Amino acid sequence: QVQLVESGGGLVQTGGSLRLSCAASGDTFSRYAPGWFRQAPGKERELVAAVSWPGPNTYADSVKGRFTISRDNAKNAIYLQMNSLKPEDTAVYYCAARVRYGSPWLYWGQGTQVTVSS
Repeated sequence: QVQLVESGGGLVQTGGSLRLSCAASGDTFSRYAPGWFRQAPGKERELVAAVSWPGPNTYADSVKGRFTISRDNAKNAIYLQMNSLKPEDTAVYYCAARVRYGSPWLYWGQGTQVTVSS
């Protein structure tokens, strides 16, 4: 099993940037395929970005070119760099992990709030 803890959320103006971090513990994070989800009020949780191997990482169309997912296996962590933020990016962001690309998402963090003001 792996435990996930997100950090880095906050309040930012439109056009600003934030970098979310997700620290993993309990198991070697490099064994898992991680990703980031978000859930806005009144909306379903959606996949924002996922580490894929082999092949390029995947992104929701709404964040392509603005968000970048990355991982640091030495630190047991993944990151989500968010640039050119828009009010519609406002949501709770969750880190998640699965055993392999395409398998069900098994592990979730508690979420971190991102609010983008107009």
